Amino acid sequence: MQASSIQAKFIKIRSNKIFELIVITVIIFSALLVGAKTYDMSPTLITVAKVLDWAITVFFLTEITIRFIAEPRKRDFFKNFWNVFDTLIVFISLIPADDTDMAIIARLVRVFRVLRMISIIPELRLLLTSLVKAMPQLGYVMLLMFIIFYIYAAIGSTLFETINPVLWGDITVSMLTLFRVMTFEDWTDVMYETMEVYPLSWIFYLTFIFLSAFAFLNMVIGIVVNVMEQENANARKELEIESGEPTLTDLANQMSQIQAQINQLLDAKNKSS
Repeated sequence: MQASSIQAKFIKIRSNKIFELIVITVIIFSALLVGAKTYDMSPTLITVAKVLDWAITVFFLTEITIRFIAEPRKRDFFKNFWNVFDTLIVFISLIPADDTDMAIIARLVRVFRVLRMISIIPELRLLLTSLVKAMPQLGYVMLLMFIIFYIYAAIGSTLFETINPVLWGDITVSMLTLFRVMTFEDWTDVMYETMEVYPLSWIFYLTFIFLSAFAFLNMVIGIVVNVMEQENANARKELEIESGEPTLTDLANQMSQIQAQINQLLDAKNKSS
């Protein structure tokens, strides 16, 4: 009984909005502290920064412990990717960041504390999950884009190598030049240079920009937005199930059952008359 009451208190703390805000504030402060360490500081400030760093680590360790104790089934805690991620970040942060062989790793891990913001804020988790789930579809778009890049790079290297070997010397350099064109980084200078020799070379650039910058990038945006809409719908459905409210599917089923009962009553009435 006592253990369950303690767990109930930890569950209450974990679900408290004020506790979440405090965790987010500490994460932001931790990120600012990492940025401050990149500047030249006096010995006093360095000492203060070390104390604050250890205080943040202790806070995160306490927060992870609270979340672990509040989990009804302890094994389920490590089935969640974000719980495992947070635990690794916290425990690796316990490595001293002094002049040791592991100092660089420890400092890098402290930078990744900022990523804990994703595990705390559900909306950020949803965005990242949508991006990850969109990767298989994005892979085919990227493959098609690479094929277009390769074809145009081969054409550009063949036609424009004598004009500017620095930009069109081989196919790999040509692909970098095309990436510059796609991102509109002074691409007109590249075009006008080749147009002095090949006046119609503008067709080469405009068709490439239409395919890469307009068509393919819009396809990428469309895929990501579509996956995000599906994830939002799934999240709303899970929330309705957890809250006990009927979903749209349940309402549709209920309407179908009511309609079927009405039809049966009407049939029975017609037969009796």
